Amino acid sequence: MTSATEDVRSEKGLARVAQSLAGWTEKWFPDAYVFALVGVFVVAVAALANGSSPQEVVDAFGDGFWDLTAFTLQMAMVVLTGYVVATSPPVARLIDRLAMVPRTARSAVSFVAFLAMSVSFLNWGLSLVFGGLLARAIARRSDLRVDYRALGAAAFMGLGAVWALGMSSSAAQLQATAASLPPALLRITGVLDFGTTIFTWQSLLMCAIIIALTVVIAHFSAPRGAAVTTAQDLEVDLDDRPKQVPPRSRPGEWLEYSRILPALAGLMTLGWLVSQLLTKPLLTVVSSLNAYLLVFLMLGLVLHGTPRKFLQAVALAVPATAGILVQFPLYAAMAAILTKAEGRNGLTISEHLAEFFTNIGSGGVFTVVIALYTVVLGLFVPSGGGKWLVEAPYVMQSATDVGMNLGWTVQVYNVAEALPNLINPFFMLPLLAVLGLRARDLVGFTFLQFMFHLPVVLLLVWLLGTTFDFVPPVQPSTP
Repeated sequence: MTSATEDVRSEKGLARVAQSLAGWTEKWFPDAYVFALVGVFVVAVAALANGSSPQEVVDAFGDGFWDLTAFTLQMAMVVLTGYVVATSPPVARLIDRLAMVPRTARSAVSFVAFLAMSVSFLNWGLSLVFGGLLARAIARRSDLRVDYRALGAAAFMGLGAVWALGMSSSAAQLQATAASLPPALLRITGVLDFGTTIFTWQSLLMCAIIIALTVVIAHFSAPRGAAVTTAQDLEVDLDDRPKQVPPRSRPGEWLEYSRILPALAGLMTLGWLVSQLLTKPLLTVVSSLNAYLLVFLMLGLVLHGTPRKFLQAVALAVPATAGILVQFPLYAAMAAILTKAEGRNGLTISEHLAEFFTNIGSGGVFTVVIALYTVVLGLFVPSGGGKWLVEAPYVMQSATDVGMNLGWTVQVYNVAEALPNLINPFFMLPLLAVLGLRARDLVGFTFLQFMFHLPVVLLLVWLLGTTFDFVPPVQPSTP
């Protein structure tokens, strides 16, 4: 395998710049957890500078640390359920069939990009694993010589382009679930179901445009001829034979190897879902994060067939949730300090930031500035849902002040939140584990996507934002 320096020298133009950037980030960027810790202390110092007392700061930190307990578990379950469904035998067989569809190397890359983004609209965790396994299945074909790096980058496009515009969007799911919202944020935003965020025609149109743009770039940026670097060239083992479940060794294990309980659980879930659809508005059911996770979890159980196989898949998925479990409490603490630690004149940092963004003005300028701010902050705080809790109090307050539609403000955040993923390798880690590659192998291609996506996203949030009217926050009805 060539060295990192030789990898960079072998590239030209934007790809060479991107490879150099990837090497720099791998060398100098600490783990995302360190960024979260630093963020807590930066916010704490800012609160002290704003006039808050040390007692107020530490009280806000401790009292707010567990504000996102339910949401933290929910986001970890998004990753876990996606992994479990993607690694089930029926999905594995589907992937093998899909891998035989492309006829040329470039169409294979664009095909992976399209499917990864399509699946990401349902579940971004599923998209990462599904896209990675599809890339490996295509790379195993002996009749097609495809650049494995380009395939890997295409598999990442679900998370690098449109994940936050889909049904597993952390910000959209959070805003649609009153029980998961911190009280301070709920008072500002109210409840925003999917009908006001991801299912607006403006959001769906933006998603379709970005998908089309991404597929075209993936197709024409895929190397051809002598420039192709295959999985074999990179010495990647492509053997994906599933680990066999050990045979039953005692009578007490009978139900662990039986399909009866998964089938019954699947039927109960189906019955519950039908009941929900018959008794509640469709958007209410679809917008429920708990309903979404229940369906995906039980689907994974049914697809694996037996409890033993399902639990084996869960055990493999759990490590991918570690970052969420330890980072989100820190983001909750940051949000609490921002919104609760009062300083001079009784104003919090969140209120000062809201005033700053309000002074920017309304309309297109506001949305463009919010998008750019989200992109820059996302380079250093790689967490869609957790970072929204930090940004939302002042961004949504300023959106209210300038009369910007709150649902569209969430979508501006969502579409901009995906862009840093094309540069910062943090969210590539689960996919890299599946592919057997390094971040620098993919960033040359993802950085090229970023260069095209950024101006298009800024133009779309500006133009489409002009089609919305302001709607005051809708508070949930009290029981």
